[in-house]
Amino acid sequence: MMERLRAGDVRALARAVSVVEDGAAIGAELLAACRKFVGSALRIGVTGPPGAGKSTLVDQMARWLRAEGQSVGVVAVDPSSPYTGGALLGDRIRMQGFAGDDGVYIRSMASRGATGGVSRAAADVCAVMEAAGRQTILIETVGVGQDEVDVIGLADVTVLVLVPGMGDEIQSLKAGVMEVADVFVVNKSDRGGAELVEQEIVAMQGLATERDGWVPPVVRTVATTGDGVRELMEAVRRCAAEKGGRRVRLGDAARPHGLRLDHLGVAVKSIAAARGFYEALGLTVSHEETVEHEKVKTAMLPLGESRIELLEATEEDSTIGRFLVKRGEGLHHIAVHVDGIDAMFARLTAKGMRLASDAVRVGAGGHRYFFVHPASTGGVLLEIVGDAEPEGGV
Repeated sequence: MMERLRAGDVRALARAVSVVEDGAAIGAELLAACRKFVGSALRIGVTGPPGAGKSTLVDQMARWLRAEGQSVGVVAVDPSSPYTGGALLGDRIRMQGFAGDDGVYIRSMASRGATGGVSRAAADVCAVMEAAGRQTILIETVGVGQDEVDVIGLADVTVLVLVPGMGDEIQSLKAGVMEVADVFVVNKSDRGGAELVEQEIVAMQGLATERDGWVPPVVRTVATTGDGVRELMEAVRRCAAEKGGRRVRLGDAARPHGLRLDHLGVAVKSIAAARGFYEALGLTVSHEETVEHEKVKTAMLPLGESRIELLEATEEDSTIGRFLVKRGEGLHHIAVHVDGIDAMFARLTAKGMRLASDAVRVGAGGHRYFFVHPASTGGVLLEIVGDAEPEGGV
């Protein structure tokens, strides 16, 4: 599937998105492969109150990008039905003009109860689109209120769409949704009151704290005609260039060196006996392997973006064997994934941290790892995991 995805096969892209969104066991493996390509596309978040014309504006932005010859991905999140969990998926109705154009792939998603304006699976879908070579990804949120600002965690540049005539402009410009905007759009600017909305935005910017020297510009558009879309896209690109092309999402800011929870290692006497409980929870073993040099058998059960790793000793005189004798079954270690595992090994060594490994080794699934002793971590054995080396070495 990855070969077809990288080759630009639209059917493979649609299938891959479905697999990842459904949370199937194979989806975790597919997503891990796709994440190697994250960072190649420009992600533009489009948010704002209901009725602001976000869908029509996204349609015009996609048209403008296609005129430049770019491949585009659109993630459009619609509210879910409280009864069926489904959604109208009205964005596809508004964007029918791209039917037959493989250069634009639109994925409508139900929010499925997630707050913040985006679906929980939206980040995963964006990763798949990037792996498929989409150069720009437009992320349209559910109509949001004052504090539903999760889109900033997905997008490189966030566009906040406002319109005149919605009543109390000050109420809609409160902190929260105002603070996430990199570019302000006054849509439906052919209506009366557009100038007042712009003045209110500028006035409130004077009260805001400066963010890396970037002052969000205000752009007027008329999405139904495409007026102002060029100016909007130019402002978005200036913002992306000002930020140096780096990811500025909340998730990345909170994860230096790409740190994220990789898995929890649980020592068990028998994987065959222990997996029954996890399968009763609805988890499925995606991979089993025996790591000879560690004298351990492992079984991986994907859980969201992380995993549970069951560890069974193949010999009593092994790390897991001794652990079971001393402490019995239970949590053995916590593993975090890091970008640049060799640099992290050197960094922790230089800082005098006590490591339980003398070198970075290769473990289950070909992934590289080393352990940090509980004496340096507050009492828990910590495994640092990196990606597998490509064939032929680094």
